[in-house]
Amino acid sequence: MIYTCYEMVRDCRANQPEGWRYFVANYVPVIRRLLAHYAADDERLVEQVLTSIRKPESSLFQSVEPAPERWFVAELRQKVLAELPEKPVEIELDLEMVGEAFAPLTVVEKQAAWIEGMGYSPEQTGAMLRMAPATVGKIRERAAELIRGKSETWRRSVLAENGRRLGRLAAESRGSECLPAKDFLDILDGRTTWQRREQVERHVTGCFHCVDHFCRMAEVIEVLRGVKPLSEEESARWQRVFGVEAPKKRRSWFGR
Repeated sequence: MIYTCYEMVRDCRANQPEGWRYFVANYVPVIRRLLAHYAADDERLVEQVLTSIRKPESSLFQSVEPAPERWFVAELRQKVLAELPEKPVEIELDLEMVGEAFAPLTVVEKQAAWIEGMGYSPEQTGAMLRMAPATVGKIRERAAELIRGKSETWRRSVLAENGRRLGRLAAESRGSECLPAKDFLDILDGRTTWQRREQVERHVTGCFHCVDHFCRMAEVIEVLRGVKPLSEEESARWQRVFGVEAPKKRRSWFGR
């Protein structure tokens, strides 16, 4: 019988040990990968994130959308970043100004520029968006010049420096017409119709909440690529953080 992410969310919500064991084995590696990119490869940070997730008020396991695993990892990503302090920036950008600057860009160009603020190189971004790294670089140079034209103070790294802050503001700006993760995943997986894709892109082009959400879903696909579950020994260590004991092994009549 296959145990799914959907069932894990249900069991963690009900504080069942099966859910927590599955979460530890399969998603601690994801947390490590996210922390290694956004902060540091530090086991203390992993424990900090897990301790926060274990709190009763944690919202991580409250609901499940269609395509639950990648939706879940996108929510987990937000939880990980919420545990990391934002670094102060010298030149602050706001969403309105960035929106005005990026108005001439297409949706995919906005994504290529936005993902720079998420700390990914042109090579990494190209893999996410199925685009040549050189093309990503050219888009980012154009985006930087567009911001320069709207800002009284500027330097080439200003978008990257504001990335965490802009991402938080975009996530908080969700409106009633904003799109679910499934719409973005359908496009990224090549499952959507051209008509639906055009409808999605018409909304996304004027909505930085959905630009950010689209980029996060593209990131999730890459983050999950090649991730392997923890060994039983490693899982047992992190299960103790949750106060969950490893399941007892059945004794074999042939192994006495």
